[in-house]
Amino acid sequence: MEPNSTIDNVLRVALVTGSTSGIGAAIARALSRAGYAVVLHSRSSADTGRAMAAEMKQAVYVQADLALEADRVRLINEAIAEWGQLDVLVNNAGISKVIAHDDLTSATSAVWRELNEVNVVAPFHLIALAEPALREAARYRRAGSVVNISSHAGVRPKGASIPYAVSKAALNHMTRLLAVSLGPDIRVNAVAPGLVDTPLTAEWTDAQALWRTRAPMRRSASPDDIAKAVAMLIDSDYLTGEILLSDGGLNLT
Repeated sequence: MEPNSTIDNVLRVALVTGSTSGIGAAIARALSRAGYAVVLHSRSSADTGRAMAAEMKQAVYVQADLALEADRVRLINEAIAEWGQLDVLVNNAGISKVIAHDDLTSATSAVWRELNEVNVVAPFHLIALAEPALREAARYRRAGSVVNISSHAGVRPKGASIPYAVSKAALNHMTRLLAVSLGPDIRVNAVAPGLVDTPLTAEWTDAQALWRTRAPMRRSASPDDIAKAVAMLIDSDYLTGEILLSDGGLNLT
């Protein structure tokens, strides 16, 4: 399912952070196919971002380090300036650290601060910066939409590390709080994937085996699976405050 980009042929614009690979790239391409003008973003991989933008009908690329407040401000400003509007914000960019859950000493204060800044503070700040444009979308087109990409680790006691899992749990609760605060002009939802097939997870043989044997769907997700879930939430005019757990049913076992 892909969202409708227009109402009465009115252009809609989407910013997808962390969109030059994996889940983010799949989301950006799905929105572009649906007719959205897309703002691509990454911290690095600028050449890839520019090449992707050139392949899409209406797209631009902006490089920004979301750990830096000034870069977050610039990203939103440039995203809005390109077409004079912003209708959808997908907070996909995030970082992780692999630390055994029983290795408390390795989960240093620096690790906590780094993950919290990118996985929690940055999405909140981007939403706050985009709020006026998203409210303007509700006045002239349809309700603004925010989709945060979380993780099943924010719902269940799993994940690459405790600081990572806690950052995603915080993102989930922030999603609910903002849905209450920003509605009805802006809807705020999240998708919480389990294992997704990307180059990063290709060597995670134990996790791959777990999904093949225990998940009711008997496989991990593809990036396109997650993009379709995001598209469904964007296309809805009613859903808000939802954390859509997208793990092939593994949570049921």
